[in-house]
Amino acid sequence: MAAPRVLVIYKKSVFRTHVEERRHSRVKELLEAASPAVRRVVRAHRHHTQTLERVRRALTRLGARASFRFRRDVGDTSGFDLVVTVGGDGTLLWVSHYVAKTPVLSVNSAPNDSVGFFAGATRQNVEERLELAVRGELPVTSLQRMAVKLDGELLETRVLNDVLLCHENPAAMSRYILRHGRLVEDQKSSGIWVGPAAGSTAAQRSAGGRVLSPISRMIQYVVREPYEPSGRPYRLKKGLVQPGQRFSMTSKMHEARLYADGPYRAHRVQIGQEVSMVLSPEPLDLLGFSRADSW
Repeated sequence: MAAPRVLVIYKKSVFRTHVEERRHSRVKELLEAASPAVRRVVRAHRHHTQTLERVRRALTRLGARASFRFRRDVGDTSGFDLVVTVGGDGTLLWVSHYVAKTPVLSVNSAPNDSVGFFAGATRQNVEERLELAVRGELPVTSLQRMAVKLDGELLETRVLNDVLLCHENPAAMSRYILRHGRLVEDQKSSGIWVGPAAGSTAAQRSAGGRVLSPISRMIQYVVREPYEPSGRPYRLKKGLVQPGQRFSMTSKMHEARLYADGPYRAHRVQIGQEVSMVLSPEPLDLLGFSRADSW
């Protein structure tokens, strides 16, 4: 039997980035003063480092051909039997954009300080979960992803959580024309969240949306802080888009931004440009997703 090929993608802790590498004087001063603003930094760094080392040892023991890459250097993920992310949900969301069909195990390296909703393992059980993953014995949940087009041209193909369309300045009003099926509405708000079911427990829920089944094929949109000065409420403040149903937003802003799965994948949207969303043909196969049955 050939040795399994495993790609491990990890984040760098705040301590490593700002203290060890960048030597950020302000952060060092706060740490020396035991400021509550950085209280979690050292603990999270220690736990993350321990988890990454446990992953290394476990894969060596299992005889895997393992490659380790920092998440900013993901590169090509094809040719591997398993992708392992070490960090939190942010690391998984970053890596998801580079993974087509390879199954992914998300490891929450510092559960006390990191969000790990999608995690199939933590630092406490990572050795056991890795062994099951390599053997193909962890349950697989196929999570729908979303594709985004700008004026008909493909912009994003693997959005797992959500996108946010808003003005580039967070204090400015967002203006756009929303289309859902045959309904069209001119709106003002602080922005609009749109995402597949996997993101329905995050910003969509916080903004008043519904929690969807993880295997739902619907796309949800939720308007943030709608501005309704006339006293007539908008009809399209939130809704569910069925597969094949038209949904789009046309920007009325000169300087708008579209953020995909967090703050790092940002796209400029000019006035008059149309942003549309459909289900991606590439779901993400997530291993050991314990919340899938109880969601």
